[in-house]
This record gives sequence, structure tokens and C-alpha cells, in this order.
Amino acid sequence: MYGRYTQDLGTFAKDEAARLRVQQDRGEGDAPRLRLPSELLEYTQGRCGPCRVCALQCQRFFISKVGEDWVFLILLGLVMALVSWAMDFAIATCLQAQKWMYGGLDTNVLLQYLAWVTYPTVLITFSAGFTQILAPQAVGSGIPEMKTILRGVVLKEYLTLKTFVAKVIGLTCALGSGMPLGKEGPFVHIASMCAALLSRFLSLFGGNYEGGDCARQRGPTWVSLPPLCPSPLVPGVLFSIEVTSTFFAVRNYWRGFFAATFSAFIFRVLAVWNKDEETITALFKTRFRLDFPFDLQELPAFAVIGIASGFGGALFVYLNRKIVQFMRRQKTINRFLMKKRLLFPALVTLIISTLTFPPGFGQFMAGQLTQKDTLVTLFDNQTWTKQGLNDEFEYLGILEAWRRPRSNVFITLVVFILMKFWMSALATTIPVPCGAFMPVFVIGAAFGRLVGESMAAWFPDGIHTDSNIYRIVPGGYAVVGAAALSGAVTHTVSTAVIVFELTGQISHILPVMIAVILANAVAQSLQPSLYDSIIRIKKLPYLPELGWGHHEKYNVRVEDIMVRDIHYITLNCKYRDLQHVLQATKMKNLPLVESAESMILLGSIERAQVGSLLGQQLNPERRLQALQQKTMALDRHRLSDASICFQV
Repeated sequence: MYGRYTQDLGTFAKDEAARLRVQQDRGEGDAPRLRLPSELLEYTQGRCGPCRVCALQCQRFFISKVGEDWVFLILLGLVMALVSWAMDFAIATCLQAQKWMYGGLDTNVLLQYLAWVTYPTVLITFSAGFTQILAPQAVGSGIPEMKTILRGVVLKEYLTLKTFVAKVIGLTCALGSGMPLGKEGPFVHIASMCAALLSRFLSLFGGNYEGGDCARQRGPTWVSLPPLCPSPLVPGVLFSIEVTSTFFAVRNYWRGFFAATFSAFIFRVLAVWNKDEETITALFKTRFRLDFPFDLQELPAFAVIGIASGFGGALFVYLNRKIVQFMRRQKTINRFLMKKRLLFPALVTLIISTLTFPPGFGQFMAGQLTQKDTLVTLFDNQTWTKQGLNDEFEYLGILEAWRRPRSNVFITLVVFILMKFWMSALATTIPVPCGAFMPVFVIGAAFGRLVGESMAAWFPDGIHTDSNIYRIVPGGYAVVGAAALSGAVTHTVSTAVIVFELTGQISHILPVMIAVILANAVAQSLQPSLYDSIIRIKKLPYLPELGWGHHEKYNVRVEDIMVRDIHYITLNCKYRDLQHVLQATKMKNLPLVESAESMILLGSIERAQVGSLLGQQLNPERRLQALQQKTMALDRHRLSDASICFQV
């Protein structure tokens, strides 16, 4: 019932037999003798035998009391915390190296451009080549494959050590290049592979961790580590469950939250130890006012953000799918790229890096900012269009990237949204380990900031309520836009909780929930989620949920769509019947039934396998051997007839 045995059946049978023998001895009136379990008898030899037996019994008692799940989840959280911290440290080092190279060549614009373009191109090319050579299964997000695996389909090489290494190194290089890519989906895949490998390792010491049914039950626990590691703890668990599982056992909730809590705690302790942060706090901490964060008259603006984000999310999924289909349908381009696998990622990186070059076109879209710096500035609670920059603002340097003397903040935000939109849709098609959540999250924050700045310009003195004046907070609009657009692309509502834990404030809980629900309603009626779209592109064996307007198809039965006039093979069919079936149909799989009268399905066999078996049974060597055996039998029969005649 609970998917796990505490003891092997053979061991249990031996212990039960020993117990019955002890009871039988007691029934006969003899003094009961202490009998150890059969697997402990080998430890009783020698002087230290009793000590070894005692130590082993104490170990078993400890495991039985603490529980194997606790040990498994603690190790899982510890390993994932170490992996994520090491990856974040390497990514931050790579991004800092790019800034150092760019800043050190400020005397020559041409050298700055070469450094700005060459650095990410080399990293992306290395990531694509390393992943393609070591484990091509590590390409992409990994969530579509995890959804398929948790539906019971076995995908080979997706949860192996080789794929784990390729995913970690490839993702680190891809994110270190500064391209508009995310790490949330790949972190879900990495956590799943880590749990699968850890379960195989623990199975060497006892416990049922490798069984298929056990793996499916533990699957949601595997992916329950926080994908936006390290900050969103609770929403990370909810998001992982929401994007991967159709059915989730409630008894696994505590496993997910326990592993996520332990992992996040270790990660933040490492960050404080490395002096990256002074204490454990929110990743993008905001300073919105708490007494009156928004007015009810602003709710229509938040609703507009949600509806527009729904259309934007559907457009992003559509654009991403069309780019992939265009590359596959153009046979000439597809054939060329299959031969030159590293050319496409290098070319895409070159184009995006050229457009984001800060002295060039990048000055109109804050090209020098990383994704983290971009979110920090977009969540700022000051109004850019009304007030000047406050000297006390901590991030004054990176905030200046949004203000240019030749353009205002509205033009910069519009150009940023439009350029990042198609760049992110194109970049996520690169054959490297990457996700799309963070780029979409940043685009949504920019769109919300644009609406917030527009509201601040339309109402410069704020909204009047009961003789009180409350100014517009554009940062709150950015939070709402980020949650709405990311929820529309992934078809999830847990993004609302993600922004609360990222910012450390829940002052905008009502606008965020309204926007996320409206965005999901619009997006689900137009397009599938990004992960379901990738499943369709890859043609994975997965049945997606029916969209709006198709609920009547739930009443369609199998007999309404099945093919009835089908050729089949029986157990007692002859060669002529089998040859007739192969000539009459082109089906790849042939059904095998017991007989033509009962029509009981026994299974299926592949057409290629049938042809191979026939070739093995009817090849010239077998025919010659059969003729020789037949000739020898006839000769023996003739000799026996001759001897009979002679005797007569």
C-alpha cells in the first residue's frame, strides 16, 4: 500500500522460521535458545563477533527508528545544495569575468565588441559540443521528459550519471555566457537525476529504492527541490509538482518540503559563509510601503496586465514552436545544421550578443545588465518618470542603464520587451541545457514596470482617496507582470507564491492572484503550455490535457476511434498465413491472439522482428540442413526395409 518494504521476503521467511522453531522448542519444554537472524550468523565468528553483531543491530535499530526516507531526503537536500551553490558560484564568476574583460578594454570600442561577442560564443559552443558528445539527453529544460517519465514511460539515459554531468557543466557554461536563458527547468531535471542516482547508491546498503513502482511514487519527491534555487522554498515545491505531475500522492508532501527546506538552508548558509550575503534574506528584497500598497482603483490596471500577459504567453509559446518547426521543415537548412551542429548555437549567440552590445543598440535596452541586475532595478519602488534618482539608492549605477539622454524610460522599456521577447524565444531553441522561466519572468517584470510607469505619468500626484494622496508604486506592477507572464507561459499559478518569496513581501497578493488567474485563463484557451508544446515537438509518448472547448471529447470511447478490420497473428498460424499477413498490411506492430475463435489478445510483435525470425528459420543454411536431415531419415528407412526383407 505504501510502496516500500522494510525487509526482503527471503530474510523475513528465515526469521519467521527461526521464530517458529523457538516456539516449538518452548512447547516441548526445553530451555529456549537464542537464535540470531540468518544474515547475522556470519558476524558471530571470532573474538569481536558479539561486538559486530551488536553494532549491526544498533544500526538497524537506528534506521528503523529514524526511517530510511529521512536519510534519503537529508542526503538529497545536501547534495543538491552543494551542486546548486557550486553552479551559482561558477556562473557568477563567468559573468564577472565578462564584465572585467569589457571594462578593461574601454579605450578601444572594437576590442570591447570582440570581447563582448567572443566570450559568450565560446561558452555556448563549448556547452553545445560537450553536451552533444557526452549526453544529448541533457539538452533543453528536462521538464517535458520528466512529465513523460512520471506518467510511467521509461526514457533511457535521462536519469544517468553521464546525463547529470553533462547537464551540470553544460548549464553552468550556458548561464555563464549571459544569454537570456533560465535554470529553473534544468534544476528540476538535475534534482531528479540526483535522486535517482542516490537511490541506486542507497540500494547497495539495503532498502527498496530502485523498484519501478517505488520510483514513480518517489518521482514527485525527486522534482520537489526548489527550481528557483535557493530562494523560493515553498513555491519551488509547488511549482515542481504543478509542472510535472498530473497525480500527486499527498503522503509525499512532507518529503518534498523537508528536502527543499534542508537544501535551501544549506545553500543560504554557504552563501553567508562565502560572504555573498550578510544574512538569510529574500533574493530580490523590495521596500514597498505596507500601510497602503495599492488602491482598489488600480485593480483594472492589474487586470489589464493579466489579460495582456495571457496573450503574450500564448504568443511566446507559439513563436518558440514555429521557430523549431521552421528549422525542421527546411530540409536544406536542417541537413546542413545536422552536419554542423555547433554552427547554429554559435550563430544565434553572435546575433544576440551583437544586439546587446552596450555602446551599440544595447544602450536602448539596458544591454549591460544581467538578469539578476535587471530584476533588481525593475522591482525598485521609486518612480522613474516623476522623481529623480535618489542618491541613497543602493543600486544607483545599474539603475542608470535605463536612462539615456537620447530616449526616455518608456522607449527603453518598449525596446527591451520587444527585443528580449524574440531573443528569448530564439535562445531557448539552442541545443544546450537551458530553461525559459527566468527570461519570461524578466520580460513580464519589464511589461509590468512599463504599465506602472505609465500609470505614474497619468497620475503624477497619485490616486486621491479620502483626502489622502498615495503615489503609484511601479515596482508593484513589475511584480504582478512577472508572475502573470511566467504563469501564462507555464500554465501554473504557483508563480504568484514565487514572487512573494522572491521579494519578501505579500503586500500585492490580491493583484498578483487576479493577474495570474486571468493570464492562465487566456493562455490556456489559446495555446498549450511551453512544456506541453515541447512534448508535441519531440513527439514524446504523453497524452496532454484537453483544452477549452474540447471537454465533450472526454465522452469518446475507444471503440469509436479504433480500427476493427485489422490483420493479426494466431499461435497456431502457418507460414502461409504469416506471409499473407505481412503482405496484406504495413503496420509496424502485429497483434498476437490465442486463436481466431477466442480472439484473446496475448501481446504484440514488431514487424521487423517477425521478418528477422523468418529469415533465421528459412535461410539457405537452415533449408540445406533440413534437406540433409530428411535425406538421412529416408536412408535409414530404406535400410530398415531391406533388413526386414532379408529376414523374411
